[in-house]
Amino acid sequence: MAEINNTQYFKFNTDPEARVKMVLEVVYHAMAEKGYNPVNQIVGYIMSGDPTYITSHNNARSLIMKVERDELVEELLREYIKNESWQQEEK
Repeated sequence: MAEINNTQYFKFNTDPEARVKMVLEVVYHAMAEKGYNPVNQIVGYIMSGDPTYITSHNNARSLIMKVERDELVEELLREYIKNESWQQEEK
């Protein structure tokens, strides 16, 4: 048990990459739950900036609007490159 005289620290993940991944995951699942094609809808949002491409279900629209669209593209590209077999062959 912590002593009453010591300050407690609340730690949470401030890593921007983790934040963007979390937002994409929530948005993807919310879109799928509502019967939309998540990939098409997210691409539509990234290309146009129009938040109506994203459902408000599970607060997905509000969440994705808190992330810059270029951050979404960066994270998607980073994950794509990380997971591609041609990338690992070059190492």
